[in-house]
Amino acid sequence: QFDADDFRAGNPRFQEEALAQNLAIVTEVQRVADGLDASPAQVALAWVMAQGPHVFAIPGTRRVEHLTENLGALEVVLSESDITALNSLPAPMGDRY
Repeated sequence: QFDADDFRAGNPRFQEEALAQNLAIVTEVQRVADGLDASPAQVALAWVMAQGPHVFAIPGTRRVEHLTENLGALEVVLSESDITALNSLPAPMGDRY
């Protein structure tokens, strides 16, 4: 499904079984994001920040529009049910690299 020169072609997280589970995670994050009029990236950052005062999100970005999107996470307020739903998601399947 990926070109041979695409790094995802050999990435364990993008292999059949892992991809199916990982896309289910993406679907749930997207569902939460849609309910908050936010992007999945903003929800992910808001979730990290909701883990407690001792946890810090350190997003990397190469583009100004991504920086603006990341800063928008400061305005995202996750409900207890959002946090519960996100906390209940399984860890991504497959090694990262």
